Amino acid sequence: MKFERLRLLGFKSFCEPTDFLIEPGLTGVVGPNGCGKSNLVEALRWVMGENSYKNMRASGMDDVIFSGGGSRPARNLAEVGLVLDNSARTAPAAFNDADAIEVTRRIEREQGSTYRINGREVRARDVQLLFADAATGARSPSLVRQGQIGEIISAKPQARRRILEDAAGVAGLHSRRHEAELRLNAASENLTRLEDVLKQVDSQADSLKRQARQASKYRGLAAQIRKNEALAALLAYQLAAQQLQGAAEKLDAGRRSVQERTLEQAEAAKLQAVAAHELPPLRDKEAEAGAALHRLVAARQALEADEQRAKQRIAELQRHIEQFGRDLERERALILDAAGVAQRLEDERAELQGGDAHDAGREAQAQARLTEIEAALAATEAELSSAQEQLAGVNARRAALEAALRDENQRVARFEAELTRIETEFALIAGQGGGADEVERLTQAFEQAAQDARAAEETTQETEAATRRARDAETAARTPLEPAALRAQRLETEIRTLEHLLQTGSGGLWAPVVESMTVEKGYETALGAALGDDLDASADDSAPAHWSVTPGEGDPALPNGVRALAALVDAPPALRRRLAQIGVVLRTEGESLRKLLKPGQRLVSKEGDLWRWDGFTQAAEAPTAAARRLAEKNRLADLRVEAAAARDAADALTQELNAAREAAR
Repeated sequence: MKFERLRLLGFKSFCEPTDFLIEPGLTGVVGPNGCGKSNLVEALRWVMGENSYKNMRASGMDDVIFSGGGSRPARNLAEVGLVLDNSARTAPAAFNDADAIEVTRRIEREQGSTYRINGREVRARDVQLLFADAATGARSPSLVRQGQIGEIISAKPQARRRILEDAAGVAGLHSRRHEAELRLNAASENLTRLEDVLKQVDSQADSLKRQARQASKYRGLAAQIRKNEALAALLAYQLAAQQLQGAAEKLDAGRRSVQERTLEQAEAAKLQAVAAHELPPLRDKEAEAGAALHRLVAARQALEADEQRAKQRIAELQRHIEQFGRDLERERALILDAAGVAQRLEDERAELQGGDAHDAGREAQAQARLTEIEAALAATEAELSSAQEQLAGVNARRAALEAALRDENQRVARFEAELTRIETEFALIAGQGGGADEVERLTQAFEQAAQDARAAEETTQETEAATRRARDAETAARTPLEPAALRAQRLETEIRTLEHLLQTGSGGLWAPVVESMTVEKGYETALGAALGDDLDASADDSAPAHWSVTPGEGDPALPNGVRALAALVDAPPALRRRLAQIGVVLRTEGESLRKLLKPGQRLVSKEGDLWRWDGFTQAAEAPTAAARRLAEKNRLADLRVEAAAARDAADALTQELNAAREAAR
């Protein structure tokens, strides 16, 4: 076999299809360094089955694919084909039916290599054996590279033997022998495993025999069990028949008993109905009696509590009277002791004696009051006993007792205040020896203190009322503040969200023209339908797709009565000419006005319908991304106004709340 032609496509530096003819004789390739001479030898080695990317001077097998350069893009596949002359029929039997053999290797990026011989896909091993039988191959010494002569001279005996085998043309036989030895070893291992499997099968067969004997024994026992079960079922059937007959007799007796009980139940139900008819009035009477009894018990308990409180108050008054008597005796002893003082106190002693007489009169009055209290207490006890006897009038008598008790309490309080004043006067007379002037001064001081106390009480009441009013004002100011603050916070959060979304969507090297456009509210869908994807283009002249300013003289006018979209949109100057040729109409008028359009003109509705001059019509669909973006921008502007107003209202309410808090503080 002889090499006739080498065909390369996308292999390393060979981007375009290249055929390299190998003519008889000596063929040489001459060129400067880096022109790709060595790529031809590597292409031969690669198509003959080289699998090491290091031997191909690459960091990976995908590096043999043309990676691009200059104005040529990179390729995703590489293919090398080698045409062999087989006119002598020296190829292996599988490929010896043609005069020419074409060996092709194809690689796709990240997909691996495939081999074909005369168009039929084969293994890499088949290609390697084909060239090994021809005393060549990817790693054959017949392909001499730089430095290989020195490697052959210093090679080990085993490497030299491989060189001699390649030269003798038996390398393919050695490869086949090695492959046959591997297959024989694999077959030997399979036989060994087969013997193990046979032993395992024999052991399983013995186990199955034991199981078969057990199954036969089981079938015999099962038949005996079924026979016994059938006999037991027959006995059970006979017993059940007897029980059924007895149950039928019991059923007849039960039915007769049920009929009798049914008659009795009907009679009892009739009696129950009559009793139930008579029961509600009795229950009502019972409820009324219970309520009356409960009221009487509650009234009795209240009267007993009032009686207990009255007794306690009487005991307290008796203790005060006893204390007053002791204090009076002590003051009398002091007065008697003061009688032996110097002559200069005779006048004062006379006054004191007059005061004693006056005090004796007051004591008599106090005794009279005490007598009255005791009499009132006796009357109260009488009224209490009368109330216990006559429960029907307990409420009125209870009110009378409470009024009498309040009067007695007031009289006792006045008596205690009078007694305290007398004790104070006696103490002043005994300690300082003062007279009526001192008593008058103390009386005035007491009256002034009482007036001050009343004024302080009035001031306290006014202050408490003002505090309540201030707290009510604070509560009234706090009530609307919380929803106002929540509304302002919600609007500000929505503004930040929209700003973030708009900022996120406007990224890129060239901002779309929609970012610099504003449209009246409600016409966003119309603008999106009119311009569509053209809104994604930029207004920057350096962008690949952009809008440029062009003169618009001589453009036809829109039909009469049609409003131009340019009047509703604030856009860069580059879009004015386009917007001036777009009209906004009602969706019911678009079809009739489309006939009046000039070339380049179009009509849109507020809902998003489109009519073009060339007959193209598009019904309203979902808003485009640009329309939604314009709507979000308009919504953002409205939200900013609403948020500012809401924040001002919240701040005003906060100031009112702070003022109310300060006033309450």
